[in-house]
Amino acid sequence: MTALLQQNIASHISLSEDETEAFCNLFQQQVIKKKSFLLREGEVCRFEGFVTRGLFRVYHIDQNGFEQILYFAIENWWVTDIDSFTNEKPSQLYIEALEDSTVLLISKKNKEFAYANLPKIEKLFRVMTQKTHVALQRRMIDNLSKTADQRYLDFREKYPNIYSRLTNLQIAAYLGISHEFLSKIRKKLAENK
Repeated sequence: MTALLQQNIASHISLSEDETEAFCNLFQQQVIKKKSFLLREGEVCRFEGFVTRGLFRVYHIDQNGFEQILYFAIENWWVTDIDSFTNEKPSQLYIEALEDSTVLLISKKNKEFAYANLPKIEKLFRVMTQKTHVALQRRMIDNLSKTADQRYLDFREKYPNIYSRLTNLQIAAYLGISHEFLSKIRKKLAENK
């Protein structure tokens, strides 16, 4: 199960075999059944996770009871509530498995151990954090400047391997629109073909 994690690390930084093995040994594997939660609102997030199998959604429920999906995490992606994990405060998020999934989890203590004993790991997380910030910034700009139609088409094009695994309801929650509005968009696009 760590082969995918090793490939992910190698795509960001160069580690020796010993360093890679030492880092991977700091993770614990957890199997999560479909519709089960890795994290619930109000809990403190005690992990950063690397998905080796399956699909997760990371979401918040607003004051009106509407689900707002921040992101999905599939194989070879990381998943966490970085605010809760970093600041050790109760989460505002849910992390739910949408499929039977397997994730490798690293605790804050083990991550700090890696920083102290495997200095290149700090670079790994810095590079990943920068990429995450870029993705979030682009998503914010898209949400402010693009129509729902454009955001839907972009999502479908950018994430075809996620898109095909989701329900229309989940896609709508990610795009910040109603299920009904998504149906209208899909109908309009089908008519324009």
